[in-house]
Amino acid sequence: LAATFAAPAAAREDFQIRDARIRLSDGAYLLDAKLDFGFSKRALEALDNGVPLTIVTHLQVRRTTAWMWEDSQLDTQLRYVIRFKPLSESYEVYRLPGTSGPRFVTRDAAIRALGELDGIQLVNQSSLDPDEDYELQIKAFLDIEELPLPLRPLAYLMPAWKLSSGWSKWPLTR
Repeated sequence: LAATFAAPAAAREDFQIRDARIRLSDGAYLLDAKLDFGFSKRALEALDNGVPLTIVTHLQVRRTTAWMWEDSQLDTQLRYVIRFKPLSESYEVYRLPGTSGPRFVTRDAAIRALGELDGIQLVNQSSLDPDEDYELQIKAFLDIEELPLPLRPLAYLMPAWKLSSGWSKWPLTR
């Protein structure tokens, strides 16, 4: 009985936006954020067998009181890849459209680096109405569409592949 309750706590399979700090620098809002990626056992097994995983971080800057159909001040997706390089026995993390990035000896170090967003430019202060309040909305998810074609049908059907943080909101302070 104890093993039944302990198993879910040990294997955290979700993505979380742990911390986001928005700072103003030279008239532009910049984002520094920490994301936690709790990959499923299946996703980690695929990664260790050479399947690159693409993570999308979706960023939106909107008025706090915006209607659903209103345009965002910013609506962009940052796409990152983590992959195992078998010949060098290392993990690599890079931002698309690039094809290479820093290498890490351990999978955990690569996953931690994947979750570090530093100095991402959001919007210029001059483009925001000074009488309105704005917020940053962040969501991170595993992009199933970037998996190799033979793996996609399985990924669509299995919950272990549907990894997402859900939306988090952070105020844009002036």
